[in-house]
Amino acid sequence: MLLNTKFLRPSPDRRAVRRERLDVMLDASEGKRLNLIIAPAGFGKSTLASQWCAQNTARTAWLSLDTHDDQPRQFWQYLIGAFEHSGLMGLEDAKKQLSQESGDDLTAAITCLINTLSTEGVPWSLVLDDYHVISDDDIHRQLAWFIDYLPPGILITIASRTEPPLPLARWRVRRQVQDLYPGLLAFSEDECLSFFRDTMAMDLTEEEVLSIAQRTEGWVAAMQLSALSGKAGQASQSQSTLTAPIALEGKLISDYVLSEVLDQLPDPLTDFLLDTSCCPRLCASLCNFIRERADSEEMLESLLAQNLFIIPLDNRNGWFRYHDLFREALAARARIINHERAETLQRRTVNWLLSHGHVQEAIGQIVSSQDTERLAQVLAEHGNNLIHGGFHLPVLEWLKLLPEDRVQESPQLMMLQVWGLYFANRVEKLEPILGEVENLLDRQVADSHPDAEGALAIHAELSLMRSYLARSRNDEQNASDLTRQALKDIDHNQIPLKSVTYYGLGLDDFGKGELNDAQEALEAAIRFGQVERKPSTVLSSGGLLAWIQYHRGDTDLALDTTTRIRSWVDEHYSDPSQPRLISCWQNSALTEIYRERNELELAASYLSPLLEHVENGTEPGQHVVIQYVRGHLAFSKGNLETAIECLEDALFVGNKRREHIVFEPPAVSALLARCYLAAGDQAKAMRCIEPAIQHPANNPLNREQNQISLARTLISGGRCREAQDTLSALIPIAERNAHNRHLVEILLVYAEALQQEGRAAEASAMLERALDQAENAGFMRLFAEENDRLKRLLLELPRLRAPGRWNRELLTMLKDQNATLNPLTQEPVTQRATGPSDSEQPSPLVEPLSLREQEVLQLINQGLANKDIAMTMSVAPATVKAHIRNLYSKLGVGRRTEALAKARELGLLDQSP
Repeated sequence: MLLNTKFLRPSPDRRAVRRERLDVMLDASEGKRLNLIIAPAGFGKSTLASQWCAQNTARTAWLSLDTHDDQPRQFWQYLIGAFEHSGLMGLEDAKKQLSQESGDDLTAAITCLINTLSTEGVPWSLVLDDYHVISDDDIHRQLAWFIDYLPPGILITIASRTEPPLPLARWRVRRQVQDLYPGLLAFSEDECLSFFRDTMAMDLTEEEVLSIAQRTEGWVAAMQLSALSGKAGQASQSQSTLTAPIALEGKLISDYVLSEVLDQLPDPLTDFLLDTSCCPRLCASLCNFIRERADSEEMLESLLAQNLFIIPLDNRNGWFRYHDLFREALAARARIINHERAETLQRRTVNWLLSHGHVQEAIGQIVSSQDTERLAQVLAEHGNNLIHGGFHLPVLEWLKLLPEDRVQESPQLMMLQVWGLYFANRVEKLEPILGEVENLLDRQVADSHPDAEGALAIHAELSLMRSYLARSRNDEQNASDLTRQALKDIDHNQIPLKSVTYYGLGLDDFGKGELNDAQEALEAAIRFGQVERKPSTVLSSGGLLAWIQYHRGDTDLALDTTTRIRSWVDEHYSDPSQPRLISCWQNSALTEIYRERNELELAASYLSPLLEHVENGTEPGQHVVIQYVRGHLAFSKGNLETAIECLEDALFVGNKRREHIVFEPPAVSALLARCYLAAGDQAKAMRCIEPAIQHPANNPLNREQNQISLARTLISGGRCREAQDTLSALIPIAERNAHNRHLVEILLVYAEALQQEGRAAEASAMLERALDQAENAGFMRLFAEENDRLKRLLLELPRLRAPGRWNRELLTMLKDQNATLNPLTQEPVTQRATGPSDSEQPSPLVEPLSLREQEVLQLINQGLANKDIAMTMSVAPATVKAHIRNLYSKLGVGRRTEALAKARELGLLDQSP
């Protein structure tokens, strides 16, 4: 006698969130035999399968499995019974064979079932829920044989906490399996909103819901338990007060983890989970060290196979992490069981992390244990490298956790505060602290303090910091003197600050236009930065070096520099738990290089990670550089409105915050004036460029750029002779200093002035010189940014029809530009009918999606949450948010659902997810 309730499909709650994106994936398709829904407890596997069955047109059999079904005869009795209960006729032979066969060979009964399904010839769907309770190898083998020989139209759906030992690899190659894994089952942001508002009837704000969604990572059981806990705690309050954020660390979640997970596991696995719950990330070596065992790799593999809330952090299964709420529940349980052992394990974790270079994670553990003395020791030892590795803001926060007198008595900790404030762009607070450090050093020397021997090292840092402050005040001579003094002190004391000091020298030489000296200093900064393990300094030095190489026309060398630097940083500082380190100079240089090479989408992909720094606030010099590059790219794309907006912002910030910028940023006025000219406003262009001419820049590159823009403006006003005089003076300077990009631009503008005077032959000769110079450097886009008169003159030159890839690509680009650009504004000409027809297609995007944005769009279409998108793309979650903001802006939408609808309307996605 069979238990009929095991055949009853759970009735879907009408208030439950409908997940159409997953329903479509479960639907039958040609060749598919199996849906595999694999996820830990509480991810909504059964609910999803039940909802799908409710709207599925095929006849459906349902079987809820339990531990009693883990023997072959009973398993097949229930499986055949599920079909019979759902209306499949002709199963008498199968049941008869099952009752007559002895042993575990049930092939005849299974064959009868297959034949019956084939004879009926109608589509059937079978759902096996909670298949993880089945461990019998004979059942797995028999089920695999059954699926292999199913007739067309029969679809099996297995819901399980673990991946079953079936021949899945073979079926996947044949495209017979649809996998739904935890990343897909996790609720998206929109689904979380629907869950709390519709299913749980809680009037939370969108911000509160999204915060909970991020915290739970889409684990619906945690969301539901939190909602129930929140409602219970507010039961005595009016409905209108249910908008308060609900707690996520409640006892309900811990009890759920205990009853649904730990109580179902063997003791060795339970012990492993509890022992390693103190680890923010896991690897076999770390687990072996803290547990004093050698079996951690096998344990981790077992957890991964059972989908026990463990998430791989790399493609090699070397590093993992637990779901945050799951780990917190485990840690709370571990402290209850044996508080002393939990403390010991945490100390061992800190020691291992410090010895293996994972300093910020070790500090996180120290902070959680509130051990301020250990925190002070670790910061004094490792804080400088953390700051120069990009973690200045966390260091400042950690310093605030220390007693004030502990910081005030330590020159090392006070200098950490100085460097942290400097990199956080709070330079106005530095002078008083620098004075306090000097006074403290003097007292320690006078008192023969044990730390007095380190006073010279701190003095070198003080000189270096004062040199940066002098640089921000345009006191170049004092900055240079202080930097060189710091370099002498460093050489004498072997202090690991040479990289930062040489970077300062490189900035000084760059500001003075001494590019050879700047390159030499920056190469030294890179070399010492690699020795000192300062990735932030290496990236910044390499980025500025590439920027200089690009402007000198050494584009291939600049790309080689960026590749070399990126490879070193990724090799030594590839940490899946941390955002990828980027440099404003490096990404800006790459944006300019690929923009110049006419690879605009690739250029935009390097610009994109920088945009969130503009939005969230960054050092003003970096702000100006990013907005300059952003405006230049928009100008190249013909988007004058965006270009002008970015450049006006850069000019405003550069003027207002000049005293806080430690280098001279690019010539924003020059590019902005050019944008005004392209928009047809010669008077505004002249008003923009005149102040830059009256107060010449310190950097010769910027002076040249401003002079070139002045010449353009003069030509626009008909003053061609004055423009030629200006340009004639620039040519020998650019040639002597190897400012090759400027030289090409000077020759182009000179040619335009000659052409305006009717001196066509001389103009053509000047253009020939420009082409020769540009081909050597690989420049291309700057030709497309000239006006149509000049481009038509270029197209007439026989030089461009000579063999060669560069000639061919430039000719093609100019022809395309000549056909599609408005001669005045350089903006795309829109060719539209006078009235829309019924078959008119939706308007294309004003600005195309970058490759990264297209990738994000596809992953959104797959239903992935932001965190999963970040993991898939190997980028930081903040970078994904920046891509999504850009995506929404380009599509003109505000939410995911609107973005997908608009993308399908424009043909950017298939009609089905």
